[in-house]
Amino acid sequence: MTASLTEDMILDALKKVSIEGSIIDLVATGHVSGVVIKDGNVGFSLEIDPEDADAIQPLRIAAEQAVSSIPGVLSATAMLTSHRKPEAPASPSSNPSGQQAGEQKIHQGAMHQPAKHVIAVASGKGGVGKSTTAINLALALKAQGLSVGILDADIYGPSLPRLTGITKKPTTQNNKLVPLEAYGLKVMSIGFLMEEDAPTIWRGPMVMSALEQMLKDVLWGDLDVLVIDMPPGTGDAQLTLSQRAKLAGAVIVSTPQDLALIDARKGLNMFHKVGVPVLGLIENMSFFVCPSCGDTSHIFGHGGAEAEATRLGLPFLGKIPLEMAIRETADAGTPIVVNQPDSPHAKAYLDIAAKVSASLDDAQPVAPKITIN
Repeated sequence: MTASLTEDMILDALKKVSIEGSIIDLVATGHVSGVVIKDGNVGFSLEIDPEDADAIQPLRIAAEQAVSSIPGVLSATAMLTSHRKPEAPASPSSNPSGQQAGEQKIHQGAMHQPAKHVIAVASGKGGVGKSTTAINLALALKAQGLSVGILDADIYGPSLPRLTGITKKPTTQNNKLVPLEAYGLKVMSIGFLMEEDAPTIWRGPMVMSALEQMLKDVLWGDLDVLVIDMPPGTGDAQLTLSQRAKLAGAVIVSTPQDLALIDARKGLNMFHKVGVPVLGLIENMSFFVCPSCGDTSHIFGHGGAEAEATRLGLPFLGKIPLEMAIRETADAGTPIVVNQPDSPHAKAYLDIAAKVSASLDDAQPVAPKITIN
């Protein structure tokens, strides 16, 4: 039975696979990490040097076959996570730009573009409703007749499986993942490969490699727009996606609360530094209308995001209320844009999507050149 599958069983199977010319198995060499098991579907990571990526393919296939041979395993997927060897620090004589010791240049490397326009939905902090905004924005863009996909880039806290109600695992075709579909959207998330309550205990390089694979190793097809639901903050994932995906722009989500706005400014500044246009700000949980008496309350303050957009000279895209129906439909996997398309709340998302769509052709991303001190 699939319920009896354990990580130890997976590792025992992988111990039978060794690198050519070596008697040491994959597990002993430390190549295997991030084992996840969901309904008989198994995923795991193989850490490699990027220079060995082509040569490692037979090993990847052998590892998948070893795990597939375990009774109860329905499918096995090995994800390659590349780690580059650190470069030797430059000597002062070879550093004409005058960089100080400890500075590191991060070079832009473009990958295959998964859509005509790739936009990031971001926030400076968690808990502001960014993921709910991202899925409803994607659905609202589709309602305009666009071909749309959405990528859940929050490796540590994926939300897309719950927001779409999808519980199955994506299939593969020609060594690439086939995205799942929900309400006409193409969707992909690391959450489709693991149990809902299973933690992702991965180091930063593994996270960045996984994100790159979900961009370039997924059969996105001919999309007009790919919406990326970014993790909160301004860390590795945001830098990786800003550098490796050719972002047409970013949409910042914040509540009116001063604390949320402080973190939203950090997100804004990050995108500015890496040359990604900010398409505008959305004020989520902007107000609450009492269903009993009809009174409006500004629980998290009033107009903070709109005032911030005005101060910075950025478009203010709109306000989304703190509304029970938005939360309930999101939790049920039927977002409000498809569940109640004629509601005023769905209209708010549709109006925002119209503004975002209109701004996409005007956005001119600049290739980022980042120096980290």
